[in-house]
Amino acid sequence: MKAYLGKDIRNVGVVGHGDCGKTSLVAALLQAAGITQRLGRVDDGTTITDFDEEEHERKVTISTALAYVEWATPLGTSSNTLPNKAKINLLDTPGYNIFINDTLATLIAADAAFVVVDGGHGVEIQTEKVWDFCDRYELPRAVVINRLDRERASFERAVESVQSVFGRNAVPVQLPIGAEKDFKGVVDLVAMKAWTYSAANNGKGTAGDIPPDMKSAAEEAHSKLVELIAEGNDALMEQFFDKGTLEIAQLTQGLRDAVVSRRLFPVLCSAATAMTGADQLLNFAVDYFPSPLDRGAAKGRTADGKEVERKIADNTPVSAFVFKTSADVFAGRITYFKVMSGVIANDANLTNFNKAGAERLAHISIMQGKTATAVPELHAGDIGTVAKLKDTHTGDTLGDKLPDKTAAILYPPVAMPEPSISFAIAPNTRNDEDHLSGALHRILEEDLSLRFYRDAQTKEFLLGGSGQQHIEVIVSKLKKRYHVNVTLKAPKVPYRETITGKADVQGKHKKQSGGHGQFGDCKIKMEPLPRGGNFEFVNDTFGGSIPKNYIPAVEKGIVDSAARGYLAGFPVVDFKVIVYDGSYHDVDSSEMAFKIAGSMAFKKAMEVAKPVLLEPVMHVEVYAPDQYSGDLIGDMNGRRGRIQGMETRGHSQVLKAQAPMSEMLTYASQLTAMTQGRGTFHMEFSHYDIVPAQIAGKIVEAYKASRAGEEVEVEV
Repeated sequence: MKAYLGKDIRNVGVVGHGDCGKTSLVAALLQAAGITQRLGRVDDGTTITDFDEEEHERKVTISTALAYVEWATPLGTSSNTLPNKAKINLLDTPGYNIFINDTLATLIAADAAFVVVDGGHGVEIQTEKVWDFCDRYELPRAVVINRLDRERASFERAVESVQSVFGRNAVPVQLPIGAEKDFKGVVDLVAMKAWTYSAANNGKGTAGDIPPDMKSAAEEAHSKLVELIAEGNDALMEQFFDKGTLEIAQLTQGLRDAVVSRRLFPVLCSAATAMTGADQLLNFAVDYFPSPLDRGAAKGRTADGKEVERKIADNTPVSAFVFKTSADVFAGRITYFKVMSGVIANDANLTNFNKAGAERLAHISIMQGKTATAVPELHAGDIGTVAKLKDTHTGDTLGDKLPDKTAAILYPPVAMPEPSISFAIAPNTRNDEDHLSGALHRILEEDLSLRFYRDAQTKEFLLGGSGQQHIEVIVSKLKKRYHVNVTLKAPKVPYRETITGKADVQGKHKKQSGGHGQFGDCKIKMEPLPRGGNFEFVNDTFGGSIPKNYIPAVEKGIVDSAARGYLAGFPVVDFKVIVYDGSYHDVDSSEMAFKIAGSMAFKKAMEVAKPVLLEPVMHVEVYAPDQYSGDLIGDMNGRRGRIQGMETRGHSQVLKAQAPMSEMLTYASQLTAMTQGRGTFHMEFSHYDIVPAQIAGKIVEAYKASRAGEEVEVEV
């Protein structure tokens, strides 16, 4: 495989809602380019970019995969400033909401995007989300209306859906020839040619005249396209007014400028599984999408936090950003990087600017799915991989260590959303326990949206992710890839206890058993603090009623007792204790005696200070199509949720609410059922609030029963 210059490279993300045909489209592009001899199919598990065992079983893309094609545009279709042959790096990204964070993490390596839309469903909830990702990275993009050969597919309805959500600057540059099962080709509205396809031509279109019954519609669409292209360019607008049209070369360059500047978003046609339109998509990527060099300078910062820019060019110091890491059973850790500047050759010795360590890049490669193809070097803008780096992880920057300190640049890593749901995870055997940490560490390197931590209150190990299926996939990987078996269970809700009243009590500990006895006596006042106040201790004694060296022991006794709880074994928080009096014995008093006295005083105070249970309340945002709004509101009310408001985003509604954590543990699966998989949600901790008395009674009863050796399941 030869090394391509940056001007001849196109890095294209293929994004869209789950099950819109992204992986099938990539398979069709690979077939049309002659990379594969047979069209890969998702249902058969034969696609290049869905190669993981979990992806084969679930028939969905779980993690972004890379593929590449070499493609030469036909003579006459490229402008004079563009290459006739280019290398296109394709990033096949996940589209389901529980895996969509991987799309966010890897689109940073793209310079443009094909936004794939199902011709039968139009714009869906995740389409809007990936569009927002593209906006975040300022990516030029084109909309591909896919699956136009399916029943009830309609190009007109799909375009209407796209324009209603993303605006009128999403403009068709192709029209379909035929509909549903009769879809057999596309009309190119720039060159005003028709391209027809058959099963025998292997994705290569046959050029011809526009069908007579489409000529009027094609001319009308062509005129609209010419006018929109001319609007953004004074010279083209002047010629358009003068002649009423534009030359093809001017139209091509004008459209490319509009795409690169994100002024227009062309709409294209395809049927991936029938290979209709595949070659025209490749032509479009080469002719109209920007090269990495066209994207200008890359933004980063120095080690001391100063913002800097680095020109994407071969003649600048070497720098590369690591945007993805994967684990291979045989090759070990595989690092995916984009060359941001300079040229990286085999066996290059680079510095990890984040960790100040040296790395040797032996056997750099480019990926065709899971297959690595060796290359001698990679130029600025290209994407490559290398295996077995020592300390480099996703988000790190590699580069030349030069005397000039300005050569060291750090590119910002992608900020990932916090997990929506967490499950308690426990190894099944001692052997599983020994290997769990190492296996999870490797998986966490691959998936930045995962969190693994120990809850300090419940003492459970928690694995957090985007949804239940996300966590189930990780558990399956642990078993199949690393032979570690674990059990998942819903996490314990971290309830807390507090008081709503005041108390004035005495704690007196007196014990005589021969020799030195034990004597500690303290009088305390207890009162509630505002939520979040935690604990406050005040020494208000005077006249030496309690020696100063015993006051910390009183506080320690209260703190230890509060940690063990009073009602149901949960920590007591948000209260204030004032020690105002007491007594001591010259011989029998000790720190231990006053610690016990403090504990006794705390328990007496809890008896009269009206203790209650507190539960964590989560801030929840639910994204779903607007037709499900009524069901979502009713369900949230049934979960003791408090609706905070709703926002409209395109065809979707964002429901904002606050709901108890205990009610949200099963929400992911039920939201999927309610919205037919089209809804997604995010939640984060908001505050603690008092548990209703009826529910609190069940929790307390369960605690007492467990202390008596019984196992009781609590339903709240």
